[in-house]
Amino acid sequence: MATKKPETSSRIADNKKAAFNYFFEERHEAGMVLHGWEVKALREGKVQLTDGYVIIKDGELFLIGCQINPLRTASTHVSPDAARIKKLLLHKEEIKRLIGKVEQKGYTLVPINLHWKNGIAKCEIALAKGKAEHDKRDVIKDREGKREVERAMKSRHR
Repeated sequence: MATKKPETSSRIADNKKAAFNYFFEERHEAGMVLHGWEVKALREGKVQLTDGYVIIKDGELFLIGCQINPLRTASTHVSPDAARIKKLLLHKEEIKRLIGKVEQKGYTLVPINLHWKNGIAKCEIALAKGKAEHDKRDVIKDREGKREVERAMKSRHR
């Protein structure tokens, strides 16, 4: 009787700035084309996703601006490039549908996070619409209001 391994999903990096700057309409999980040194660096958590964005070129999706910093123990015969453009893998129908949505006014594709799924690195991307400045101010106001309430509750329980 073979026991099935539980599905492991752990976060590598989050793009917190994306949730502040965009409204998410849809989320998709995409595979990534990576080199060996990049996978090793991901396992060590040497990645920055905050400046990343997704472009469409020739019917394919590419992740730009995702920094994967090479480890010092990277191979001597490979020249690692931290800001290399990574190809994202989705089904052709999904890509066509996303292209149609992105061509509409105001939509863009942004990476939300990188995570492991059954030992494979995945990138969660979102079809997003940019927030206006007043929407961002509302988010900050709500966040500060919640903080004030928590402080008041905490001081009250002392």
